[in-house]
Amino acid sequence: MVKSSKARKQRKALFNAPVHVRRRTVSSHLSEALMKEHRKRSVPVIKGDTVMIARGDADIVGTEGKVSNVDTKTGRITVEGVTTTKADGAQTARSVHASKVVITKLDLSDSWRKEKLQRGKEG
Repeated sequence: MVKSSKARKQRKALFNAPVHVRRRTVSSHLSEALMKEHRKRSVPVIKGDTVMIARGDADIVGTEGKVSNVDTKTGRITVEGVTTTKADGAQTARSVHASKVVITKLDLSDSWRKEKLQRGKEG
């Protein structure tokens, strides 16, 4: 996908990418067990997957929860239970970049996704 070694051109290509390309950029690594099971390192994150935050601020690292929203425009996901406090004391959802999480449980309710992962097991 990367056609240039220049960071500026890579950013431009990402920001101007069509929706079907952008969806694949919101991908995360699989946990060790899932990697062995599906013979894949990473898959695109979808709503309903269970993830564990692996990197970032110390207060949220290690937090595990379900993905409640995926924003392909920014490449960030919203995880249930991960919040930040606003100035008025209200709690609001905190977004986390998809590269900073590890998928621990896949949502296989989508038959297309399930079949796509099955193809990785063969061979």
